[in-house]
Amino acid sequence: MKYPNKHVVLGGFVFALVAAVLLFSTVPSSGRGSSQRVLPTDLSNSESQTDDDLQTPKTRPSSLEEVLQIATRARAEMARSLHSYTARFVKQEVDHSGLLGEQTEMLLKVQTRFRNGDESAGKRVYLRFLAPESVKGREVIWAEDLHDGKLLVHEAGLLGMAPIPPLDPNGFLAMRGQRYPISQIGIVRLVEKLIERGQEDLGNPDIDVTITQDFLFDDISADLIQVKRAKPSGKEGDFSLAEIVIDPTRQLIVRYRSFGWPESSEEVAPLQESYTYHDIQTNVDLTELDFDPKNPEYGYP
Repeated sequence: MKYPNKHVVLGGFVFALVAAVLLFSTVPSSGRGSSQRVLPTDLSNSESQTDDDLQTPKTRPSSLEEVLQIATRARAEMARSLHSYTARFVKQEVDHSGLLGEQTEMLLKVQTRFRNGDESAGKRVYLRFLAPESVKGREVIWAEDLHDGKLLVHEAGLLGMAPIPPLDPNGFLAMRGQRYPISQIGIVRLVEKLIERGQEDLGNPDIDVTITQDFLFDDISADLIQVKRAKPSGKEGDFSLAEIVIDPTRQLIVRYRSFGWPESSEEVAPLQESYTYHDIQTNVDLTELDFDPKNPEYGYP
């Protein structure tokens, strides 16, 4: 009787172990769940700022029409000039089971579809997880025009010793614990989704909009847009409050958060999703090597 090679057996065992871990974690991971309550932005104390270097935030009424104009201009500016960027991306979201995941922090590299002067280029994404500790070191590559459009995952530590077969970015393993597939990541797609949602809600009398200028975010003077609903819409992704932070100088959306509906009037609206982009560097010198698992700076086996 011929027995299988011990290296084949070991490799199969390691692969089975990695697959089991992926089945019960997240690719990318949103953590095991968070009990920390995330609160909407409180502007009630903004008038008490005394730092001479800071301007006092100014809040004024606005409308969805104005928000759509702002978002459309931002998207047009990206299409004209945003070819690539890097950022420290922080996300937290409720998965399809209703669990709010831990805050996840990643190094993000993106080449946009605009880098050839039009929108014909394939979008490319690289992620390296920085936190929480349970996923620190994980790497993910996805590109529309590379690797057959598959998700390439490298785990950290001992699990990283065995290669993981390319994953369907919309499949069960890749989507476990996620609200959206990796193709939806990034500041371009974020502004596009805001435009889509704003167009759906145009003319809705149950929506109130304000814009707060000179809102301090990462040491920049930003604009904070708050969209509030008076009652549920009954649509998928419904929210009681959405917050959008824009860097008006670079026409970049740097944060989006949405809050669901509290169970009673005494409770605070629960966070549904939060996406924040810190330290954005635009039009950096990214090449195909940045989205290649053979990059010597990466840990892919």
